[in-house]
Amino acid sequence: MHSENLHRLADYRPPAWRVRHVALDFELAREQTEVASELQLEPDPDQPGALLQLDGEDLELVEIALDGAPLAADRWRFEGGRLSIEGVSQACRLRTRVRIRPAANTRLEGLYASGASLLTQCEAEGFRRISFFVDRPDVLATWRVTLRAERARYPVLLSNGNPVAAGALDDGRHFASWEDPHPKPCYLFALVAGDLECLAREVSTAEGRRVRLAVHAERADLPRCAFALDAIERALRWDEARFGRCYDLDQFNVVAAQDFTMGAMENKGLNIFNARYILADAETATDADFLAIESVIGHEYFHNWSGNRVTLRDWFQLSLKEGLTVFRDQEFSADLHSRSVKRIEDVRLLRSRQFAEDAGPLAHPVRPAEYREINNFYTATVYEKGAEIVRMLHTLLGEPVFRAGLDRYFAEHDGRAATVEDFLAAMAEASGRGLSQFARWYAQGGTPLLRVRGEWDAAGRRYVLDIEQSLPGQPDAAVLHIPLRFALYGADGVELRLRPPGCDRDGLLELTERRQRFVFEGVAEPPLPSFNQGFGAPVRLAFDYSPDQLARLARCEQDGFNRWEAMQRLARLAILQGSTGARDALSDALAELLGDAGADPALVAECLELPDFDTLAGEGGRIDVDGLIGAREELLDLLAENLADALEARYHALAGSAAHGLAPVAIAARRLRNAALALLTRLDPQARLAQAQFDAGGVMSDRLAALRCLLHFDAPGAEAALAVFRERFAPDPLVTDKWIALLATRPHPEALAAVQALLASEHWKPANPNRVRALLGNLARNNPLAFHRRDGAGYALLAGQAAALDAINPQVAARLLSAFEPWRRLDAGRAALVEHQLRALQARVASGDARDLLQRLLA
Repeated sequence: MHSENLHRLADYRPPAWRVRHVALDFELAREQTEVASELQLEPDPDQPGALLQLDGEDLELVEIALDGAPLAADRWRFEGGRLSIEGVSQACRLRTRVRIRPAANTRLEGLYASGASLLTQCEAEGFRRISFFVDRPDVLATWRVTLRAERARYPVLLSNGNPVAAGALDDGRHFASWEDPHPKPCYLFALVAGDLECLAREVSTAEGRRVRLAVHAERADLPRCAFALDAIERALRWDEARFGRCYDLDQFNVVAAQDFTMGAMENKGLNIFNARYILADAETATDADFLAIESVIGHEYFHNWSGNRVTLRDWFQLSLKEGLTVFRDQEFSADLHSRSVKRIEDVRLLRSRQFAEDAGPLAHPVRPAEYREINNFYTATVYEKGAEIVRMLHTLLGEPVFRAGLDRYFAEHDGRAATVEDFLAAMAEASGRGLSQFARWYAQGGTPLLRVRGEWDAAGRRYVLDIEQSLPGQPDAAVLHIPLRFALYGADGVELRLRPPGCDRDGLLELTERRQRFVFEGVAEPPLPSFNQGFGAPVRLAFDYSPDQLARLARCEQDGFNRWEAMQRLARLAILQGSTGARDALSDALAELLGDAGADPALVAECLELPDFDTLAGEGGRIDVDGLIGAREELLDLLAENLADALEARYHALAGSAAHGLAPVAIAARRLRNAALALLTRLDPQARLAQAQFDAGGVMSDRLAALRCLLHFDAPGAEAALAVFRERFAPDPLVTDKWIALLATRPHPEALAAVQALLASEHWKPANPNRVRALLGNLARNNPLAFHRRDGAGYALLAGQAAALDAINPQVAARLLSAFEPWRRLDAGRAALVEHQLRALQARVASGDARDLLQRLLA
């Protein structure tokens, strides 16, 4: 598959040739590795005479043989990324030997070098850079892999499955053989060779299997792997208890890598992780880091069933594994911690990233109908919106039926490549419900808008809700099946337990028509409605709330998410419409919340956080960059002034609770203290409280929050504090990323100067994705004041760096370019500056990833 070709879902055909078994032999070396492959191939009887073709890129072919005999040169050709072999019509054994060059592979796809180690990344189409294969997810094989390498340099040799042999070889070399009995596609292949240490423990699964859990890292990093090892066991136990899924190999290995494009990869039995999602201790990692590590470890572990044991028919089904597994990891975190706070975090991300994606030139359905470059579809739509679709199914069916449907799906498709239709069919069979209308969520892009109007009839003692669904910009869009969770509250703040005719469950309306009316009888007073509780559906909702009604909801709402949502609505009214009533109501609601000693401090901290720039910009219409930033800052200043006494009181009152390590109560306390600190620092040009917190040291969460306040509010001690921080953590690349991110996000137009200085410094490592994200990703995504400078300097800087990065790692470059997504909605001057950069870039990039993004951005 080449990026210039358009791939269409409608064109799917089964593979003409399948691989039943793979035997790989690696002679591993950093500069040059040789890979011998023997594939047991079988033709599809329904496609007689089909040419035998295998994918391969950047491979030096050394040897090729068919059924044990060398293949004559006129029988094969290798061009355009395809190895084609003539005259083969029945099952055969194809042996090839190729040379590849890991040290020169800066794309971080296939086999590459990271530090002193060699490791792989094969999803989506990286295996073709290791050896020839039918590189598509519906070709599943069993695998035996033998790794040979210099023992002194690579004492640890890991691959998928179970270890079956190991030993010494001549000349200081050694070998290890691994066998994976579970059929898998080549995108799940992995190997790691390096001088690594490990933390390990043996556990018994619910089925009685003894499993060795191990986390591998460089020797100096090993003490920071303990939390990750514990998280693996928590994920294993949770999946057994919640979904009945048990682990199926003798070992589960995880490796931390400093150079990794993604967050992590779920290769069967050998997960390879970006080191930022493994390495952690209180000295170097924030509370958010610990929670992210637990979540990502859960995500990759849960893929063992939702992705590995049951994989994908084709890449159009990507959300079948990713959306389902994101839902599973969200539930994992929610069950272990605060469900309301977790839901708020997930919806913040959805609104700021996915809603913007749905409204821009890169919009696509959760299951796209076509693509040119699959790497560009690892998006918020596929992951986060895909998870929301699964959550809606869970809401519609309920936990027991959803679990039964998932069990059926896994049982019927174990060891196979599945489709969205297979997943929905299992749910339909388990529930007895038709889901054909619901399936439209996968095929239809855009964020639905629900317009809701409520009317109380005093004489008839009834309350009528009229709900209309639409997809803005898509007048011909099909009607979706939307579950809408709701509550009605009386004047006393008590929920009214009412159900309209035709509704089978309390608190749930099912929307299946463009316009629907719901009538509640026996309503003696005008109720206060609350909609989309827990954000049960990924929609925008328009209801004409007054500031007073939202303030009442903020007090009486029993759903933690919707309590937060009421305050977010007040903030949006104050910022976007200049509503003084909303501003005052928000201030009063937050004051009451801060005064409630029984409120979850983490939830209070979330309520203090206003909608971010991207969320506000996504509310529709032309983006007024300066107006949005100014109005948001003005509201933050006002809240800081109005709440100063309450903020300071809570800050000091929570000091004792915040001192208890990683206990949930301590994490929540630190979260609120640091949210309070950020607001209080606005009132003190000397930033004395932030300086005192920084000087006190403590855990990374507190130290970094204080340093952020010092740097972002230009405190007198900012430069000295930064120097102390840098010196203390100088050898740690992950902590270096943290202070670089603080400089990149300093809310000032002149932050560009600091970014440019870092680009010219020893700290700039363009081959390291984490460093690129820390500096350029944060500038483009989290610093609108600098990125959207009126002179276009931010746009020019990002475009220039993206062009340079395209020659190093095209995936990273393309992801940077996605920051330009809302450019057409900017003011005319800024839009013209972005367009100039995008059109100039078309002649400066060579990769299919970047060219595809530019074509879609400019379409």
